[in-house]
Amino acid sequence: MDPNRIIQALKGTIDPKLRLAAENELNQSYKIINFAPSLLQIIVSDQVEFPVRQAAAIYLKNMVTQYWPDRELPPGEVIFPFNIHENDRQQIRDNIVEGIIRSPDLVRAQLTMCLRAIIKHDFPGHWTAVVDKIGFYLQSSNSGSWLGSLLCLYQLVKTYEYKKAEERDPLIAAMQIFLPRIQQQMIQLLPDNSHYSVLLQKQILKIFYALVQYALPLQLVNNQTMTQWMEIFRTVIDRSVPPETLQVDEDDRPELVWWKCKKWAFRIVARLFERYGSPGNVTKEYYEFSKFFLKTYAAGIQQVLLKILDQYRQNDYVAPRVLQQTLNYLNQGVHHCITWKQMKPHMQTLCEDVIFSLMCYKDEDEELWQEDPYEYIRIKFDVFEDYASPTTAAQILLCTAAKKRKEVLPKMMAFCYQILTEPNIDPRKKDGALHVIGSLADTLLKKSMFKDQMELMLQNHVFPLFMSNLGYLRARHLICFFLVPQSCWTLRSFSALKFHNELNLKNAIELIKKSLIEDKEMPVKMEAAIALQSLISHQEQAKEYIKPYIRPVMQELLLVVRETQNDDLTNVIQKLICEYSQEVTTIAVEMTQHLAEIFGKVLQSEEYEEMEDKTVMAMGILHTIDTILTVVQDHKEITQQLESICLQIIGLVLQKHVIEFYEEILSLAYSLTCHLISPQMWHLLGVLYEVFQQDCFEYFADMMPLLHNYVTVDTDILLSNSKNLEIIYTMCKKVLTGDAGEDAECHAAKLLEIIILQCKGRGIDQCIPLFVEAVLERLTRGVKTSELRTMCLQVAIAALYYNPELLLHTLENIRFPHNPEPITAQFINQWMNDTDCFLGLHDRKMCIIGLSILMGLPSRPPAVDAVAAQIVPSVLLLFLGLKQVCATQQHTEREEHGKAEKNDAEDNESKRIEQQTGFPFDNKGLVSGYNFGTAPGSN
Repeated sequence: MDPNRIIQALKGTIDPKLRLAAENELNQSYKIINFAPSLLQIIVSDQVEFPVRQAAAIYLKNMVTQYWPDRELPPGEVIFPFNIHENDRQQIRDNIVEGIIRSPDLVRAQLTMCLRAIIKHDFPGHWTAVVDKIGFYLQSSNSGSWLGSLLCLYQLVKTYEYKKAEERDPLIAAMQIFLPRIQQQMIQLLPDNSHYSVLLQKQILKIFYALVQYALPLQLVNNQTMTQWMEIFRTVIDRSVPPETLQVDEDDRPELVWWKCKKWAFRIVARLFERYGSPGNVTKEYYEFSKFFLKTYAAGIQQVLLKILDQYRQNDYVAPRVLQQTLNYLNQGVHHCITWKQMKPHMQTLCEDVIFSLMCYKDEDEELWQEDPYEYIRIKFDVFEDYASPTTAAQILLCTAAKKRKEVLPKMMAFCYQILTEPNIDPRKKDGALHVIGSLADTLLKKSMFKDQMELMLQNHVFPLFMSNLGYLRARHLICFFLVPQSCWTLRSFSALKFHNELNLKNAIELIKKSLIEDKEMPVKMEAAIALQSLISHQEQAKEYIKPYIRPVMQELLLVVRETQNDDLTNVIQKLICEYSQEVTTIAVEMTQHLAEIFGKVLQSEEYEEMEDKTVMAMGILHTIDTILTVVQDHKEITQQLESICLQIIGLVLQKHVIEFYEEILSLAYSLTCHLISPQMWHLLGVLYEVFQQDCFEYFADMMPLLHNYVTVDTDILLSNSKNLEIIYTMCKKVLTGDAGEDAECHAAKLLEIIILQCKGRGIDQCIPLFVEAVLERLTRGVKTSELRTMCLQVAIAALYYNPELLLHTLENIRFPHNPEPITAQFINQWMNDTDCFLGLHDRKMCIIGLSILMGLPSRPPAVDAVAAQIVPSVLLLFLGLKQVCATQQHTEREEHGKAEKNDAEDNESKRIEQQTGFPFDNKGLVSGYNFGTAPGSN
């Protein structure tokens, strides 16, 4: 293969005018022997322009990912699919480690992905030499080769990162060599705080983390070895970052190698403590190690971490992920006496100066709120952002300490009380106090000392915030009210609170409604929507209060969804649709039209394919529309109006071939065909057949409910056009003869059975031989599960029920290549042998009916006479199974009925008590130290 020709083609892919021709050239060449090794030569050549090298690296990565492993011959094919030739693979194995070492970073990233794919398929079976390759460069005196070789070692370890301990033997054997070596390298590098040295240190730490993240190899890491490593981690955590890094913009500092190196050291110690260092939470193989870890390392490491937090509270810069991992470690330490004893004297200082500080509204929050409120919403509601957030880690640590250590909660509540009652306090501190209280809501509502004060706290310190001119405080009060910016958040936190005064609950609902409908700030509207859902879920009376306003509430929710494209809100809308099904009916068409427009906007936006949260949000919209269809299913006129809207959505998804939504649009189509099938929906059957031809088996199980409707809801129309039945049979036949898997094959056989039973006496005699031959042919090939075997037999039994003579004639005329005899005897014998495999109510009934028909045949075939003695015992066995199934169903129904009666009795008793005594709880005297009286300035 001429490398120059490949270089010219790769160069063409960079030029938009030449791209198409260049891609065609590459597509015609990639199967030629020596093409892939030539790509690697181009990648490592300094004589080739860098963009071309980068294009070659991407092309090679795609080739290795797709075509490296040998692949089996697909069913029905005679030509094996392409994979990279073994000679080419060997050339790549021989040179890729050197390629990674010699390449610049951007190209190296692609090659390391190639290496991971190769190791995954070839190590250790075809490529044990990779260990020697990496080892050779690791022990080289040329430190310039160390980074590339460490990256290669990292790919080896990552390949085994999540494998079970018993599957890691090849890695353990390799790490017997490498672990001592990289430990010595790390010790050698530690005194050098230069950029390259710290980059190498970071890579070594990443290797160690991947090695121990899921399983700790005790055969590699004994107590002595771990002590040496823990000293390394402590040194990295404790050492200072070069002062010149403070000249870098604060947003960019976390990406500096010194902070990244620290981050990995923190991640390691936090993971070791969490997974292997807590004696009460480890599996038995780690128990001895956990005791040693807790006794030997836990407090020493924690002492260094407390120093880090002290630097943070003195306003020294600490990278967010470092801060987060520090708090994660301390969260684990709260559980253990040895670490808590050390932490306890500092806990209140930590709560006030670190945790509280992190939970307050910050300058960066304000900047984002003002400049891009939609991005503010995305970040605040992104679970992945939460995972790495120091604020979330602080919240978790506070909640753990409040639950586990009795002195923490009263002191923190006293601190918050002081802030809330101080007249001229910084509003951001008030936000932080509400954030703290909302985070502790679950614990507060379980403590008699506090739970009866929470309603007064909401009344005096949360409700007034709805009038604040600061958007973040209006939002926080909503969160706090129902455990999320800050008054809305506060309301959400306490949604499960038992209100003594019904007026307070009404006020809460009214304030949330106003925040949703009238507030001009989108983050406040967002929080109000979440708070509303939470209130309705926990407060029965709240459902009645909001009922008269459900139309404007729904309209505003749709507006917020359209503006924010946040998937959490689709869950809110679904909840409200289910709660207010009767009220929603009148606005169902308007809502669905809005949702369809939002869905179309999302699907056709330029950034759709790049943003996973857009997919989740779009999926939520489809689920919401499906919920609306369920709610209005008894309203024929409304369903007909919704059908045209839904068909537009279905058409858009199919037109753009967005396969991740196929399951959802098939569910929509199912909902539209449960009671009536319009001509437009019958037309959809042909469209779905084309989809099936393209994507074949993958979505057949998702099509099954819809196909069932086509057969059972309007059987007359099904049979009026032979094309309809032909489509369904062809799909089932293709599934049964392909490699769809036995689950899909069970669905296909079941659908054939349904057609036979549904169409008995309706003139489908010509179809019966086709159906029976399809399932019995499947039985002649290997069947792993009894479910598929009995399902195939059941199709033939249904045919026996449809027309005994027709089935017997069909069986006598079926011949399969491997057996020239009629299949009648084989079918009867298989049936008799499998009668104990027919389970469930319907299957057993069908089997009994079939056996009864066999016994009643006027002229029985010899195959039936041969098993005549087995028929009655088989029927008795099936009846015994039926009796057990019926008994189980009756017992379940009695239990459910009993629970319902008990719940009704309890509800009636609660109402009787409330009628006699007022509210379930009296307004008891408040604890003097935490009396949440009138808020300052709210008289």
